Amino acid sequence: MLGHAARDAVRRHNIPHKEIFNSGISQMLAMAASNEALRYVSFPTQVLGKSCKMVPVMAGGIVLGGKRYSFAEYLQVALITLGVSVFNFGGKKKKVGKPDQPFGLLLLGASLLMDAVTGGLQDKVKKTTKEINPLVKGAKPSMHESMLWTNASGCLVALLLALLTGHLVNGLAFCSKHPEVLKAIVVYSISSAVGQNFVYYTLTQFNPLVLTTVTTTRKIFSTLFSVFRNPENSLSPMQWGGTSLVFAGLIGDIAKKMMS
Repeated sequence: MLGHAARDAVRRHNIPHKEIFNSGISQMLAMAASNEALRYVSFPTQVLGKSCKMVPVMAGGIVLGGKRYSFAEYLQVALITLGVSVFNFGGKKKKVGKPDQPFGLLLLGASLLMDAVTGGLQDKVKKTTKEINPLVKGAKPSMHESMLWTNASGCLVALLLALLTGHLVNGLAFCSKHPEVLKAIVVYSISSAVGQNFVYYTLTQFNPLVLTTVTTTRKIFSTLFSVFRNPENSLSPMQWGGTSLVFAGLIGDIAKKMMS
């Protein structure tokens, strides 16, 4: 038991805090750029742009994390990305709003770039952890270590951005004027914290690309659930085609792992 405790202690303290901290910064910048883009582009454009998130995450893993992917994994990413894009693009058309502005598209591009940096750093964290713990088999940060340091840096960046943009003062004033909104914020925060346990478990036990696959395809699964639960909610033929592409990518990956 003492031996296990000693090994756990080594694993806990020898983690690349800098890489984890930096990944939190890039993650918050990606989120901020994506949210700010909504002021200049339509929601469908933003969703369609973020549907391609698997591509920059894979690229970041190659460039920053030293990852190598097989042809089957490239094909899976292509199928899922295309499928999700077709699914989002093939929905019911809503009234046309203001045209998308170039600055909003630039912000979307910046968000995807930060997604690439985040994915690459998260892959690098695992690689570096193994290098600095050569005597610990399968050394890697725990999900709560990753959650703590990522959220710590993200919180600092969010606070700085809120101060620079004046959103902090305006937000506090709004909460002071409408205190009932605080309950919703607390519930949202607790729900987010609980959900992050599953996010960081997936991240630490698998890899950023698997996590991105889950977060990218979740809308399709929730939409399918609503269709099966209530037949009045229907999908267009184009959306069914996109769904088929996504399932082809997921089933192909499962089949590959079962055969290996």
